[in-house]
Amino acid sequence: MTDDTKESSGKPRQSRAGLTSTGARKASAKSTRSRAREFALQALYQHLVGHNDAASIDQFTRDLAGFHKADAAHYDALLHGSIAAADQLDALIVPLLDRKLEEISPVEHAAMWIGVYEFQNCLDVPWRVVLNECIELAKEFGGTDGHKYVNAVLNGLAPQLRPAEVEADRASGKARP
Repeated sequence: MTDDTKESSGKPRQSRAGLTSTGARKASAKSTRSRAREFALQALYQHLVGHNDAASIDQFTRDLAGFHKADAAHYDALLHGSIAAADQLDALIVPLLDRKLEEISPVEHAAMWIGVYEFQNCLDVPWRVVLNECIELAKEFGGTDGHKYVNAVLNGLAPQLRPAEVEADRASGKARP
């Protein structure tokens, strides 16, 4: 057995179908929309860090390996919609932060943009799916506990942006407290 298949205790890790040893979803288990979110996150990161324009980022991202497996229309909506509405998205995010927006990791910032954008504009995606997908993005691409921050902010915005849906889930016992 290699070190990659053992936990620190020396016991073999139990593998779960569709997950890597770290708990992230394997690429083969990802939906086209999940892939679109990943490419959008990377593109929004370029925008936040490099201040590159959307058209240049879009052209670069579409040439990346695996882009053909993503939902291109969803990617377009997330990238162009988030950049166009950046000020409005930040205005919703900032009141829930415990630090300045400039101190937030660009990965977590981009994941929050995606979440808020989807809450507002992708009503076909349930709010809990949006929340989970953004947490997964932050886990896969962000810092150690960045996903917890993304969770707190988006969970705080969900009742404001999707009130009927969140209330219906709470009434049925499905929503997180």
